[in-house]
Amino acid sequence: MPWGDMLPMIFADFLRNRRREQLSDQDLAALEASVSQVRKTHARQLLAHAGEPIACSTYLMEGFICRYMDDRNGLRQLVAVHVPGDFVDLHGYPLGRLDHDVATLSASKIAMVPHEALDGLLAQRPNLTKLLWFSTLLDAAMHREWIFRLGRLDAVARIAHFFCEIEAKLRAVGLSDGSRFALPLTQADLGEACGMTSVHINRMLRELRERELLQVQRGRVTISDLAALRRLCDYDPSYLFIGG
Repeated sequence: MPWGDMLPMIFADFLRNRRREQLSDQDLAALEASVSQVRKTHARQLLAHAGEPIACSTYLMEGFICRYMDDRNGLRQLVAVHVPGDFVDLHGYPLGRLDHDVATLSASKIAMVPHEALDGLLAQRPNLTKLLWFSTLLDAAMHREWIFRLGRLDAVARIAHFFCEIEAKLRAVGLSDGSRFALPLTQADLGEACGMTSVHINRMLRELRERELLQVQRGRVTISDLAALRRLCDYDPSYLFIGG
């Protein structure tokens, strides 16, 4: 029996609050039917290695996944953090391989879409093709924002910006109420996303806590004043295209 018949809600969060209304029932059914496998993964599990050929794209149903690059000394730089509803490596479909590694940050649930199935979708469904393209363009917009964050913001603003982005993305898929959400990242993970050492991250988190803006405790984030946190880092969520 096809996965599309067995698990009709695999793509329940795909483009949720981001033009999902443009996804027809027929397009959604075709996308569901394209899935070859749904599986659960452990935390800190490598899913794709830079330079290796890939034949499937990964859709994240539950959990958190990162994309990252290592320097010559083996030090890691996160270049993206993905939340449920994201196609993690859809850009690997035309490229055939990735220039970075992909790994889980937490226990996750993923759906695999073979590139052969994508061939058929793109040939037969122009509207779905446009929305899949839109999904990859969202990734590109976030990459530009990450470059801005690392290049122009000071340390406390960088981490504030990171939390603002994650909160907005999670709220779009119903996993944040605007003030509280789960985020199972370590201080080392945060440092690798924001270009800081774990020691520096610890200091910046303490500063945000003392300013009564944000608190991180046991994998849970509590934002006391989202508007003030956004002002601190000049955060503008328009690049996420949420609600438009």
